[in-house]
Amino acid sequence: TGLTTGQRVVTVQKGPLYRVRGSHVTLWCKVSGYQGPAEQNFQWSIYLPSAPEREVQIVSTVDPSFPYAIYTQRVRSRGIFVERLQGDAVLLHITELQDRDAGQYECHTPNTDERYFGSYSAKTNLSVIADTLSASMAPQALSRTEGEAVELTCEVSKSTAQHTHLSVGWYLLQGAGEHHAEEILTLSKDFILKPGPSYEQRFLEGDVRLNKVGNTTYKLFLGGLKPSDQGQVYCEAAEWIEDPDETWKDISRKQTERTWLAVMGRGRDLPVDIAAAAEHSLSEGDTLQLKCVVGALTSSSRHFKVIWLLDSVEVAMVDPHGVLIWEEEYKERAKVGQLRAFKESNTVYVLTISEVGLKDKGMYQCSVSEMKAPGDLHSIQTNVSSGIQVNVKPVGGRMRLSVSTSAARVTAGDSLILFCEVQGATGPVSVRWWHLPPQHPGHRVLVASMERDGTLNLGSAYRDGRTRGRLRLEKESTGTFTLVIPSTLDEDDGGQYRCEATQWSRGRNWTEKGEAAVMVSSMAGLGLHATLRSRIATVRYGQTFELICQVNANYTLEEVPMSVRWLFQPSPTTPSQELVRVLPRGTVVWGTVQPHFQGKAQLAKADTSFRLHIHNALPANEGTYQCEVEVWRRNILPLGQPAASTRSNVVGIKVVLPESKLQVATKDSSVEIARSNAAIECRIVFAQNNSQFAVTWYRLPLLADATPLQIVRASYSSLLEYGSEFSSPAQKSRFLSQRVSSNLFQLQILSVNLRDEGRYYCVVEEWLWLVDGWYKLGEGTSGRTTLKFKRPGEQLQMERANHSLSAREGEEVTLPCWLQGARQPGTQLSATWFQVKSSGRGSALLTLRYDGTVEYPQEHLAQRLHLRRPSAGDFSLTLSSVGSGDAGVYYCQLQEWQQQNEEKDWALQASARSGYTQLSTIPPESTVLSRICSSPSLLNFILYLPLVLILLLALAVFCWYCKFRN
Repeated sequence: TGLTTGQRVVTVQKGPLYRVRGSHVTLWCKVSGYQGPAEQNFQWSIYLPSAPEREVQIVSTVDPSFPYAIYTQRVRSRGIFVERLQGDAVLLHITELQDRDAGQYECHTPNTDERYFGSYSAKTNLSVIADTLSASMAPQALSRTEGEAVELTCEVSKSTAQHTHLSVGWYLLQGAGEHHAEEILTLSKDFILKPGPSYEQRFLEGDVRLNKVGNTTYKLFLGGLKPSDQGQVYCEAAEWIEDPDETWKDISRKQTERTWLAVMGRGRDLPVDIAAAAEHSLSEGDTLQLKCVVGALTSSSRHFKVIWLLDSVEVAMVDPHGVLIWEEEYKERAKVGQLRAFKESNTVYVLTISEVGLKDKGMYQCSVSEMKAPGDLHSIQTNVSSGIQVNVKPVGGRMRLSVSTSAARVTAGDSLILFCEVQGATGPVSVRWWHLPPQHPGHRVLVASMERDGTLNLGSAYRDGRTRGRLRLEKESTGTFTLVIPSTLDEDDGGQYRCEATQWSRGRNWTEKGEAAVMVSSMAGLGLHATLRSRIATVRYGQTFELICQVNANYTLEEVPMSVRWLFQPSPTTPSQELVRVLPRGTVVWGTVQPHFQGKAQLAKADTSFRLHIHNALPANEGTYQCEVEVWRRNILPLGQPAASTRSNVVGIKVVLPESKLQVATKDSSVEIARSNAAIECRIVFAQNNSQFAVTWYRLPLLADATPLQIVRASYSSLLEYGSEFSSPAQKSRFLSQRVSSNLFQLQILSVNLRDEGRYYCVVEEWLWLVDGWYKLGEGTSGRTTLKFKRPGEQLQMERANHSLSAREGEEVTLPCWLQGARQPGTQLSATWFQVKSSGRGSALLTLRYDGTVEYPQEHLAQRLHLRRPSAGDFSLTLSSVGSGDAGVYYCQLQEWQQQNEEKDWALQASARSGYTQLSTIPPESTVLSRICSSPSLLNFILYLPLVLILLLALAVFCWYCKFRN
């Protein structure tokens, strides 16, 4: 959608812009559609390529404290300033462009509207390129007669990578001042020749021409010379680039040294001029060279005396023979070679001061007198040149130094850029950078140094590139020394950084110092935190789910090396497993615990979040997930140990299996048998076609509060597992689980006896194969089938009296069980001994079947149990090695069986149960008293012993009394 009326729009100069290092740069910005005052405020910021997300504030029209430290000094000294063109338009000036000024510039206008509506800032890109333009012309002094011609040569070249054009022009300066130069002829950037206003007619007549020879040589031809052509001629080249707005901008200009051109008239005139070979503003120790040019016609036959003047006071004289005479105060300096004056030709005279001092500043002139003959004392005519003002600046103490940093606070691993800007230096400069760690007051550590010749040395603590990266110390053409530490180590890298700049001149040196404070924060202490989340916590089998690990910290994470480790815990009792690890360079290392995981997982990273997609969810994927994140410092290889790490919260994922369709018949039934075998049915009403089943059989005794007993479990792979009370070989041979058909299971009970009575049921489990294993979908419980014996009409005759026995531990005891009367012909007897448990239910100890085989339901008792004489009707049980656990109540049960047919099917004819026998056990360490108490006769003897002793004593006393009487 477009912008509407009343909507604020900020517009900035269209980029990208290319400007050369050291040039004066301007960027315009304007705002429209605003409300509020006519004078709007503007704020300029930059986003450096090294940190494109971090805003660095430069200058503001309203807030003097707006600039960051890196720009404060330049803004104060008006190296950077904002020019207001009108109330809603400004120009940003950068008077001397530096390499560090490259980046994306943002122009922002603070809101003055009633509401936010529109755009409040705009951005443009500025690139800093090297200045490759070169222009040169050999300095010389030429004398020509009026009407003659002269040709001057200028060499111009460039090597800029961008597409640029050149313009080359020739200019004339007349007199000694630096007033406006007059244009002679220019070849424009559009390859068009344009003469200056004073030379248009001569250009049309062909007396002013410019010839290009080869790629770099430009020649100016001036014919028909006139006295007005006399002066200093120089060549100026400019390099132009076309900006994105289709306008051309001169990005560099270079002027050559000057050639003095003297044009002599045809009479006996005496024109005199003075020129300097270099700038008129010098520093102590520089060299000053002045030339005095006589423009007289037919000068070779004339005689001149030249006097050099400083502030109208004579310095030296050169007579017509070329003899040099110094004034007294200059003789000593002339002897040591600091002053020289000589006659270069009859029209050119040179004065050189090799080491200027403060006393050498002032107005220099030359006075030329024409003599009729070399020895004459009187001149024919005299002319004095105009003056050249020479200024000499003192060195030492005038050098200025400012230190700044790209950021006053950085995170460990961030690069640290320090700037030492040296201004006013007039000689070679050497620089040393020191670190002043706050944890060691008064101590300083050398970081790096650069000697006068550019030699770079690193401090011993900074030479290992694996610690902080490869340090750089570079000098820009603007006099700024830039120190780059690619990766700060930790908090210890914080503190003050000192720049010491030393200027060297003629054996002397001057040093200036400046410091900048930097705070380095540890990555471990800046709140590294990971949050794990999932859009769904319960997924269906086969569904895809996604886990998102979001990483946050109090510093920029985009350029920080990071690794993520995905952990999985199937259950609370199992240890965590590593599913996969993604290393900082993108290498993926898969865990070995779940070999199929790699084929179904997908990894992704977006900004500071890591994603784990798991396709076709399986029950094996159910559990809790967690991500572990490690971060390293930037710009360091190899990475080494991580700088910080964190673990996220856990997220539980539940996988729901396909819904079970299993239906099991639940109708109760009853079975009454009189024969020796029985079958209990378990029927599946409905189930999925590809399911497998596990069937577990249970018996519930007829007692009201009885606990179910597991008989046997047949797994989906037909493996049998018997319950503890049915695990003896005899029991295993009697209880068999069979699958009769696809939907019918049976429990076969062989040689049924009365203790097998109860309620039987089955539990069916539905299992399904899902890619990597079998999984239980559900289960169903059948109805109860009550198994009862059909009670026979006749009862066996047995002794039913109750007994009480005691036995010493370690000995044996016999428990009585006798059949009274004879059994029917053709029948067989079975006998079972029971021990009554605390629950009141009898537990079988031994069974003698009607076929003569013996079963021991409790196998550990087999060696201790023996029947006495079953063939004689004595089914008494002998229990050997009596223990304390054998104490209790016992009884036996007899059954009479008769074979019914040729298939050997036996039927129960009669049964009976004995009385109860109470067995007590005596510990082996029993005392004599316990023996006495256990024997009634001995106990009676002990009880009557005192009475007998009393009677005997009384009888003895009576006998003694009788004897005494007699």
